[in-house]
Amino acid sequence: MGSRDHLFKVLVVGDAAVGKTSLVQRYSQDSFSKHYKSTVGVDFALKVLQWSDSEIVRLQLWDIAGKYLSHILIPRKFMILPFIFSLCQCDLSPWAVSRDQIDRFSKENGFTGWTETSVKENKNINEAMRVLIEKMMRNSREDIMSLSTQGDYINLQTKSSSWSCC
Repeated sequence: MGSRDHLFKVLVVGDAAVGKTSLVQRYSQDSFSKHYKSTVGVDFALKVLQWSDSEIVRLQLWDIAGKYLSHILIPRKFMILPFIFSLCQCDLSPWAVSRDQIDRFSKENGFTGWTETSVKENKNINEAMRVLIEKMMRNSREDIMSLSTQGDYINLQTKSSSWSCC
């Protein structure tokens, strides 16, 4: 049996200055800087993962400028990727909203789930992306266009996998 390549396009969206570019840089290049310039339009990064002995996953990470989000309207029915709400900058305290508010927002807006991350501390970045890739792989294998959403908190500490990245 030969190797199988998967290509997924991942949109990284959010308000301006919430850490989208930092997230993409941390995940794609394992680097962090306090000094990023605002993204103009869209920036791209590629991450290649050896998912299993016979599968390679190629992720195109689309870093979409936050100031343009109010002009982007993509109806949910046209999206085939799972949505994971990543609560960036969880290392900052206190949080501006409660866990209950985040949970409610995630469920009301059709996210697959949510989790907390810190790009600065490199907390849960690879784990959150692993969950997203697992969901995309499952959808790809099952060839399902409609996704079930629960919006629940994703506990990354209980997930186990033989996954590794390169």
